[in-house]
Amino acid sequence: MEGNQSWITEFILVGFQLSEEMELLLFIISLLLYTFNLLANGMIFRLICLDPRLHSPMYYFLSHLAITDISYASSNLPHMLENLMKHKKTISFFSCSMQMVFCLAFASVECLILVVMSYDRYVAICHLLQYTAIMNWRVCTVLAIASWVCGFSMALVQVSLFLRLPFCGPQKVNHFFCEIRSVLKVACGETWINDIFLFAEGVFILVGPLSLMLVSYVHILWAILKIQSKEGRKKAFSTCSSHLCVVGFYFGIAMVVYLVPESSQRDEQKKILFLFYTLFNPLLNPLVYSLRNAQVKAAFHRVFQKQRTM
Repeated sequence: MEGNQSWITEFILVGFQLSEEMELLLFIISLLLYTFNLLANGMIFRLICLDPRLHSPMYYFLSHLAITDISYASSNLPHMLENLMKHKKTISFFSCSMQMVFCLAFASVECLILVVMSYDRYVAICHLLQYTAIMNWRVCTVLAIASWVCGFSMALVQVSLFLRLPFCGPQKVNHFFCEIRSVLKVACGETWINDIFLFAEGVFILVGPLSLMLVSYVHILWAILKIQSKEGRKKAFSTCSSHLCVVGFYFGIAMVVYLVPESSQRDEQKKILFLFYTLFNPLLNPLVYSLRNAQVKAAFHRVFQKQRTM
């Protein structure tokens, strides 16, 4: 193998087999959704920063969620848009490696932030009297930093294992961005260590947190049913249902992609799932938390009125 091995400088991203007209249509749709993502998540982040009434643990973590959504989409969509516009499908080895780091890191961070948000809801509903003592700003800051450090650490481990592999062609990656499992398929060395670490990370970052969230929500549901006030139950259900909606969408797609066994027939389906996740998931958080949340809507009106009077 050593004699035939050559150092490759770029990969070819196969993407979707579309005509130039369809690629142009996908470019326009993707550009519009990416722009909406930047505007919507940017608006949520700005609202939380500007409105003192949103300076609470729940919205503090929501601001981190907005940052990760913008960052995840920005780690792969700009290059995909460039390829669609120029009708080229190449990416340098370095850019591919960096894309893997950021995509894995931001996806992991989002998962961990969602877990922290479920813990925040658990404390707020099940331990209301101790809420301010338990979820103080020091604890919130530590949880947020730990989520970011853990997410990036796991991504760096995965990419470090990837960089040790030899690549001797072909360089065609059956995806529209450098998704790590798709890139590993074109390596000419043994990838079983990478596969084991990917599966282990999937269990650690998906199954473990999801189990914790299910336990939390069982306790939350039990506590909500004990609330005597109808208005209190409605408010508690509203805040929790928003979070559950985001969690279900995020974890559902991620578990299908990383924990279901590989199959060549599923490659096209996985690409569509990734495209759907990349385009629509970043929009889900601001839509769910703004349209269903009275505090966010009230904050938007306050900031809008303040800007008009200035």
